[in-house]
Formats: sequence, C-alpha cells, structure tokens
Amino acid sequence: MIGPLSRDVVDGRADRIGGGPWYAGRALRALQQPALVVAKCGDSERRSYLRRLAALGLPVALAAAGETTSFSFRYDADGNREMRVDAIGDQWSEGDEPERGLRRVEWVHVAPLLRGDFPPETLERVARRRRVLLDGHGLVRAREAGPLALDADFDRALLRHVSILKLAEDEARVILDGAELEELRGLGVPEVVVTFGVGGSLVLTRDAAVRVTARPARGDPTGAGDAFSVAYLSARAGGHRPISAARRASALVTALLSNRLLQGRTSP
Repeated sequence: MIGPLSRDVVDGRADRIGGGPWYAGRALRALQQPALVVAKCGDSERRSYLRRLAALGLPVALAAAGETTSFSFRYDADGNREMRVDAIGDQWSEGDEPERGLRRVEWVHVAPLLRGDFPPETLERVARRRRVLLDGHGLVRAREAGPLALDADFDRALLRHVSILKLAEDEARVILDGAELEELRGLGVPEVVVTFGVGGSLVLTRDAAVRVTARPARGDPTGAGDAFSVAYLSARAGGHRPISAARRASALVTALLSNRLLQGRTSP
C-alpha cells in the first residue's frame, strides 16, 4: 500500500488523519492480510501520523517533507460530497520508498490524492516486476487549491504501468465525457473497476462487463473506496478472479461500515 496521507476536516469537525494508507491499512488489519504500508505526509504531522499508523499493527514506512495534502468536505443527506483542497503536499519521490521492504512485494495498491502525486516515471519504477492497482484520484483530480475540480487532462502514459484501475463513478464519467462505461476498456488497462457506493461496482475486463451488487450499510463513507481497492487487490493476489474479488471487496466494505471501523470516531 503506497500513497500520501491527508489531513481531513469533515463537516467542520476537528482535523483527522486520512488518505489511502490510513483507510486501506485499517481494511488490511480487518482482513488480517500481511502487508507493508508506505506513506508520506508533511513534517508537522509525521510524529502523530506515524503513531496512528503503527497502531494498526502493520509494518509501516513513513516519509515526511513539506506540507500534508489537506481537504475539507461535507456530506449532504443523500451522501453526496462537497470537497475542497486546502493544501497540496509534495510529489512522491524514489527516496520515499524503503528499497529493501519492497523487494518481495508483488502486488501494490497505489493511492494518489491528486493528479501528479505519482508522475509516470515514478509509477513505472513502482510497477517494475509488480502488479499495480491505481486509484483514479491520480488521474482526474486537478492539482490545485480550492473546490475540488475533476477533469480528464491526465497523461495516458501513466496507464502503461497499471494492471487494475479503480474509479469512482464520477471519475469514470469525467474520463468518458458521455460515452458508455464499457468504453473504459479503451484505456488499455486489463481490469477496470468502477464503484457506485451503495450501488455496488462494475468490473470490466477484456472479456466481460459484470455488475456486482452491494448490501446497503450506514456509516461515514470516507475511505470506503480505499478499503474496497485493497480488499479487491488482496483477493486477486489470493487467486480470486475479478468478479469474485469485487464481491469480496463489497462484502468487506459493508462489514466495515456496519461496524463503524471506517469512521474517524473509532480509534484503532
């Protein structure tokens, strides 16, 4: 699990740790899946965020430089999210990776927060001799402060190094610009998974397009996408086919939300 951490302010409450390494790490703990968490944050948050990550009980490597990427967001009654980018952290660099720790890693969930967190040459290095699941945040989230802007102005070279692409529905719609979801196959990624929140997911491979249902669950949905991604990757690494992996990932997210394990109010 590789990616930057974020500092999140939800509905005006006190700031809290966020980002793929945090939410995926909690899911990995629930799965009892052996994994290495490699994260990055700003200098000011390093000590407190390292303590939070270490409490997950997984091996952790945390780099620190500059600022922590920061977001503020609110959910309306229908679960729709309004989001702002308040600060932008440094891009990922080779020095942020523990070289020895990654030698035996074969499957990697790369979780950018904004476009540019992982430039093509960086993703190429991470993907060398490995299978990478990339979160779509790194394609469509503009790297600018203010209201979160989504657009399709990303470098398609990134996708040459990706085995599995995970997109939220709004991210997929931005990329497609009105085309049918099945057209995502044109990106050239062997597996594409589009998530619809409580609406389940769509799994696209070269041979099939299958909708996978999900059981509704109440709870703060922040981080559910990261939990889904790492559960999907865990299942694929364990030998499950894409459809089976999506079903297992949906079941895990439902269980986590039902048990309030993804909510900021619950300590690890």
